[in-house]
Amino acid sequence: MRYFVDQGFEMCIAQSFAKILGVYGERIGALHFVTGSKEIAEAVLSNLKASIRVNWSSPPLHGGRIAALILNNEEKRASWLKELVVITDRIAKMRVELKKGLDENKCPGTWDHVVNQIGMFTFTGLTPAQCEQMVNKHHIYLTPNGRISVSGLNMNNVKYTADCIKDVVENY
Repeated sequence: MRYFVDQGFEMCIAQSFAKILGVYGERIGALHFVTGSKEIAEAVLSNLKASIRVNWSSPPLHGGRIAALILNNEEKRASWLKELVVITDRIAKMRVELKKGLDENKCPGTWDHVVNQIGMFTFTGLTPAQCEQMVNKHHIYLTPNGRISVSGLNMNNVKYTADCIKDVVENY
């Protein structure tokens, strides 16, 4: 963000912290606006207030309070950061294992995007018809646009998942 500010950009940045703090239903995050003048900032704020009033009058406080409890306590923050490393390392490993399974079973296509993406989900590149077969035939649940939860993979199901992907790519 600082880089773009230094370049003179005006911008809006939205950040979600719900998943990273494990408070999914609370929708905690931050919305940042950088404007070129005080007048523009005031206009943006006025529009935001109007939009916010339409959506909710009093947003929930629980998520923010949970985040504050964790992040403002040195011991809890250190514990959270340690757990975060374990979780992100496991997800990265599952990405590698899924790509490895797809390479080993010679699934048609290029699967580098599986390891090049980050986060708990990956876009597989499967078509809606292929996704439908993943769900109906193989009982692997993903969205119709091919988005699958990498965090749902483990060493017991990642090869099966790769083999099912190969099946739907070759046959549907």
